[in-house]
Amino acid sequence: MSPGYDYLNLLVIEDNEGDFVLVSEAIEEIFPSCSIDRAPTFESASTKRIQDYHLVLLDLTLPDKSGEELIKEILRLAGKVPVVVLTGYVDRNFAIKSIALGMSDYLVKDEIHPDILSRSIVYSIERKKVFNRLEQSELRYRELFHLSPLPMWVYDQDSLRFLDVNEAAIQSYGYSRSEFLSMTIADIRPEQERKKMYEAVEEGKAIPGLRSAGTFLHTKKNGQLITVEISSNRISFDGVPAKLVLANDVTQKKAYIRTVEQQNRRLRDIAWVQSHVVRAPLARLMGLVNLLEIELSDLPAEKKELLNHIVFSADELDDVIKDINEKSQNIDMPEKNN
Repeated sequence: MSPGYDYLNLLVIEDNEGDFVLVSEAIEEIFPSCSIDRAPTFESASTKRIQDYHLVLLDLTLPDKSGEELIKEILRLAGKVPVVVLTGYVDRNFAIKSIALGMSDYLVKDEIHPDILSRSIVYSIERKKVFNRLEQSELRYRELFHLSPLPMWVYDQDSLRFLDVNEAAIQSYGYSRSEFLSMTIADIRPEQERKKMYEAVEEGKAIPGLRSAGTFLHTKKNGQLITVEISSNRISFDGVPAKLVLANDVTQKKAYIRTVEQQNRRLRDIAWVQSHVVRAPLARLMGLVNLLEIELSDLPAEKKELLNHIVFSADELDDVIKDINEKSQNIDMPEKNN
């Protein structure tokens, strides 16, 4: 069990009972004392007091609502409760879009593991807590900032210098507080990422309020590269126009998705090769059977029945190969997200 989470009250909005059971079992393995409610439709979810839950797990395809419309309606009902997307596909583009709309995280159903699910639940709850409190009052900023379990910092919008960093950032990046305060945000980016960073900074100046800036490469003090999702918000820091930044390390998640994509490619290649290798002798067999039907048209009825069984079996095998071909072409292959 994750420390500090002795009891959780969760809502799973999922129409497929089998998927609900799998998700519930994974949750209970890490949080044995949790309470899990299910809503199979948007209508049934809308009748619940979602604000009473710690977190919502949402299937993107429900019988009565789906996609972006569903996300917006659930977020409206959830208010300050974090919502994590459950998706059946490694759809990186839509996953990023869902987070930009306000979702806390996204998980692929078929690849859910208790540790990944536990981390997502804890991080989503903590991340949502941070931003909910920031919205309530900037006067409570310092306490929340330094207690956040995720790396956070404040930087000057003009000079890009670090103005403050929390303990999680110091532990994660390896720089001391004094080292951070002598640096700019460009100093934790590899050279090839800095143009992208400057463009994001300029774009962010025109966008008020909370903003998901996207995914970036960062460099730790020891030279290690990590992939982070950046969220930011404008604040006034000691009278200086600044940005409050939250950095979520998604290096392992990105590597995991790449592994799934590679497995999908290999599976599609194997299915294609195997189906075409089998099809050639099958085509010859079906041709020979057709010739036998013509040449042996005067066979006794019982022997014709045997020949018919051969024809039926060959046709059945042909259908199986076609099905393999079709399914191999439908394996989801997300586009690269640059």
